Amino acid sequence: QLHLTTSEKNELARSLEMVQNQLQEKEHEIKRETSEYKDRLLQAEKEHQDALTEANRKNKVEIEACHEKISSLECFISSQKLEIEHLKSNKEQLNNSLKEANQALGELLKTKVR
Repeated sequence: QLHLTTSEKNELARSLEMVQNQLQEKEHEIKRETSEYKDRLLQAEKEHQDALTEANRKNKVEIEACHEKISSLECFISSQKLEIEHLKSNKEQLNNSLKEANQALGELLKTKVR
């Protein structure tokens, strides 16, 4: 009986040791996979951050270009408004000169007719 119990105990100890070894292997495998996933996650986060930084840089450049274009267009519009005012003033002066010339012509024609 003692010999049988000792044999069973030894068999159970071997089984326990095998299970513990399997668990250790599984634990090592899980740790390795976890480490791999963490590395891949860090790499993905870095790539994402790099892409975000580059996109932000491009957006800033585009925004600056748009601001410059807006500023340029505002200057152009301002100069066009001044040109329009100048042309209106010239038109008014020409209309007044034309009126005066027509009046003078009218006077001359009246004088000639007399």
